[in-house]
Amino acid sequence: MTLRPRIGVVVEWLPPLVVFALVVGLWEGLVRALHVQQFLLPKPSTIISVFWTQRHVLWPAGWYTFKEALGGFAIGSGAGVVAATVVGRFRTAGQALMPIFIAANAVPIIAFAPIFGAWFNPIQPQSKMAIAAVLCFLPVMVNTLRGLQSARPRQVELMRSYAASELEIWRRVRVPTALPFLFTALKVASVLSMIGAIVGEYFGGAMNALGVTINTDAQIFQFDAAWAGILVASLLGIALYSAVVVAERLVVRWSPEARVS
Repeated sequence: MTLRPRIGVVVEWLPPLVVFALVVGLWEGLVRALHVQQFLLPKPSTIISVFWTQRHVLWPAGWYTFKEALGGFAIGSGAGVVAATVVGRFRTAGQALMPIFIAANAVPIIAFAPIFGAWFNPIQPQSKMAIAAVLCFLPVMVNTLRGLQSARPRQVELMRSYAASELEIWRRVRVPTALPFLFTALKVASVLSMIGAIVGEYFGGAMNALGVTINTDAQIFQFDAAWAGILVASLLGIALYSAVVVAERLVVRWSPEARVS
């Protein structure tokens, strides 16, 4: 890596890091100055202290929930790509299926959680994966479909003039055009998957799951521990998001955003 890309990375990450430090500092200062009770809002220093002292409980719980989120992310994103391909290729099927897809995602996720818990064993991770998959499905499907339909007509006509099949046009024109749209959706889905897994665990889950741990700590007024669990969830969500960003820069090297970064 040359000096210029390194400077670009620093410039890219410096503003959010500065804002994050300012927010944490303001949070700590206001809680101390206003004497806010711990059960209302713990100090960041207290949260970090609990985060460290209870790491042997929080990180295994976080890893358990992260695997649920990752499974739901893979299932929902894969189903979204397949659905976008079918809808883009067969318009009649798309007109029939799109209202169903939209209606399913219009339902609040907390309404699905008890239903999936009844369909699957609420202690097993399958119900949480299903909830995460539902959240991930529509953003991936809509963005992928938009990308597949964004291929330039001249490119498609040129391929057809070379007697290319629809499969060749899909592979060489439509898929490369859709990749930036797909990765944009995957970045959104990576965050939604963690939300879905944790929300699902609020309605039942293994005792070593992160959502169950946060809910239990909140019920017994251990709010510093609950906030430490939220911190673990945030870090894992950022890790999954960052993995998608790295994959985007490796796969979509030719896009303007990849070249800038």
